[in-house]
Amino acid sequence: MKMTMHIDEDVLDRVMKITGAPTKREAVEIALKEMARRHKLKELFGMGLGLTPEELKAEFASTPTDDFERPTLLAAEDKAAYDEPGST
Repeated sequence: MKMTMHIDEDVLDRVMKITGAPTKREAVEIALKEMARRHKLKELFGMGLGLTPEELKAEFASTPTDDFERPTLLAAEDKAAYDEPGST
């Protein structure tokens, strides 16, 4: 769908840098899909989860965010802190 929107350029530039999106359109699409993914997480956690690991995996296998490649780390985190026990 084509539409005209007023979007804060600073925010859009930041989203493009964070996601690595090569175009503004892709940055907006990624941001919208990420918002939908986060809402889905919130809904699942609100249900108290109660899902098996297999059910959780199946639930997120069909999320709309699967059709783009997003960075592994979206925040300033030290990946090593998650790799080895006691590395924090």
